[in-house]
Amino acid sequence: MTVDNKYDVAVIGGGLSGLSLAIQLVKENKRVIVLEKETYPFHRVCGEYISLESWNFLESLGYSLSDMDLPLIKKLVISSPGGNTIEQTLPLGGFGISRYKIDAELAQLAKAGGATITEAVKVNDCIFNGESFDVHCTAFSIQAKVVAGSFGKRSNLDVKWKRLFAEQKPGKLNNYIAVKYHIKADFPADTIALHNFSNGYCGISRIEDNRYCLCYLTTAGNLKQSGNDIDTMEKTILYKNPFLKKIFTTAEFLWKEPVTIAQVSFDKKDKIENHVLMTGDAAGMITPLCGNGMSMAMHSSKIAAELIIQFLDAAISRPQMEQAYKEQWQTLFAKRMKTGRWIQRMFGKPWITNQFIRLVKPFPKIISFLIRQTHGEPF
Repeated sequence: MTVDNKYDVAVIGGGLSGLSLAIQLVKENKRVIVLEKETYPFHRVCGEYISLESWNFLESLGYSLSDMDLPLIKKLVISSPGGNTIEQTLPLGGFGISRYKIDAELAQLAKAGGATITEAVKVNDCIFNGESFDVHCTAFSIQAKVVAGSFGKRSNLDVKWKRLFAEQKPGKLNNYIAVKYHIKADFPADTIALHNFSNGYCGISRIEDNRYCLCYLTTAGNLKQSGNDIDTMEKTILYKNPFLKKIFTTAEFLWKEPVTIAQVSFDKKDKIENHVLMTGDAAGMITPLCGNGMSMAMHSSKIAAELIIQFLDAAISRPQMEQAYKEQWQTLFAKRMKTGRWIQRMFGKPWITNQFIRLVKPFPKIISFLIRQTHGEPF
């Protein structure tokens, strides 16, 4: 791999938003480098359900979803910790695909289009000098006219830059852990389930190759009271939901150990930090139970790409690019984020969740309404 000294755009983080951004930019003949700290393919903590609002966008990037035999997901099942359930047809629906597959294939697509894709590269700092950026990595340094921060939920740069959410004391919105497995199970291919337990919820849905993604979010307090042992936490807390106990005791777990992440935060985040445009989870993370984080990440890349191209073509100034990005992000996503935080408060505490499910079960239109509030239109 050859790394040049100067680029039009440096993308820090090679996830869905970063890779989508790179593909759009190279289509407009911009010189782009993607700086990824891991090596493709690799697993990320993620629910691996993508709303169909992203289907046309991914196809426009050259990612031929129509040629893949991916499960289409049309139904939602929600259970309370005590085992009460509601079922609902999803207004738009979605499809399942692993991050192991889609990230690696988008990276290849970006590379084929002309982007420089680096792997196993740690970015230590990114400094704006008034005209461009100096991006310092462990093995090399580069310059770029524009930098996009697509580094996910939390990174060393968040801490280095003292972003407000990274300095918040542990609270109700910023002290979660997430755990993911791939399993084989007897579960409907067209259904995504959200099974609640005390201070958390677990999603299960089908992905490619007849496998299922099992991913749950819970508080750091749950893990601490379980002696910081995931297996103990699952058996003493998650198993109290009979649906989860059945899944965990009958499914075939395909990995020896789960993929985990800590310090997950749903606090508000600035969309521009040190003149860097934040995309995906780096700009704000919707609660996973809304099932829309990946679509929002890709949509944010589309907003960023359009404005970055205008800036590089000298059609707008840097301040205009930054202000327009913040405004468009707020218009598209702020309401969804607020609704997601409100819905999250309805889950986690057993008595609230049980009551909520009991009250809304006779009124399926309420569930459909809430789902629509956290999703957008095809883009």
